[in-house]
Amino acid sequence: MADEPRLDHPVTLSFRGDWGQANMHRICGWLAQEIGDRSPRGSDFAIWSGRGGSDQVAALREGRADIAVVTPAAAVPLLSPGDLTALGVIGQRDRLVVAVDADLPVATVADLAAAGGGVTVATSPDDGVNLIGLAAHKALRLAGVDPGRLSFRYDERPFPAIGWFADGEADVLIHEAIMTPHWQRIAAKRPVRYLPWGDDVLAGFAAEGWPSATVEAGYLPGLTEDLLTLDFSDFVLLCRPDLADDVAYLAGWCMVKTRRALEVQYAHLPQDHSPVTYPLVPADMARTPVMLHPAAARAYADTSDAPVAGAPIWS
Repeated sequence: MADEPRLDHPVTLSFRGDWGQANMHRICGWLAQEIGDRSPRGSDFAIWSGRGGSDQVAALREGRADIAVVTPAAAVPLLSPGDLTALGVIGQRDRLVVAVDADLPVATVADLAAAGGGVTVATSPDDGVNLIGLAAHKALRLAGVDPGRLSFRYDERPFPAIGWFADGEADVLIHEAIMTPHWQRIAAKRPVRYLPWGDDVLAGFAAEGWPSATVEAGYLPGLTEDLLTLDFSDFVLLCRPDLADDVAYLAGWCMVKTRRALEVQYAHLPQDHSPVTYPLVPADMARTPVMLHPAAARAYADTSDAPVAGAPIWS
């Protein structure tokens, strides 16, 4: 592509994604290749496995990563990011949803307080790293439910927890990734209801900058009316402010100008059930929960009206 930026010196970059097979790794792989295609020979790129939470911030601060992905965007300010900056946001429409066995005598999350230890909740651990577990336990406490009085079954990832709930091994599911087929299959195995978090929970999160969002009726099987719950959207690409300007500029440029190379990897999925939003909108990509790296901000400004590169031929 004419006039595209290129690095004039070899670069070594470490990315930090997810466990290896999910969307953060795919985002890292896309960006590493696009930067690599515009870097001289001798450049090296690595993608390290991560957990998408506070571990990503620690890896950046300790110099073990140059670019790290965190989700959801709303959680980033709670991770004490300090002077960390962002290269942009990759959209994902997700929510943190509470599902219960339809026979469980509860109408709201607050009602779980009376259920006691006889109720098993499938979610992720609140271990200081996992942001699903952090949000789930924080929300339970805000709803007046003492997590210490409930039984839990934990997994780092969503799909084991969804499976335990669907198979009747847990009474309550608190999780995200609601666009995936795993959520759609739950109702085929057991009757399910969805609980609102309640005003106290949503207000408590809103006070810390974490917004609520709606799951529309019919989006999940058995959801008969709109559900107001906690937003769990978007992947944020973080970096240190000392990331070289030419690298940060190139990263921002690639995110805008080669975004179709990422979008096409999800184009076989319905838009409202894709784990990465498509089409990606540069103006939305530039709305980050921490300050954009100044060089990346220049890249967004420079590419705001520029044509986008075509999708790969294998699309």
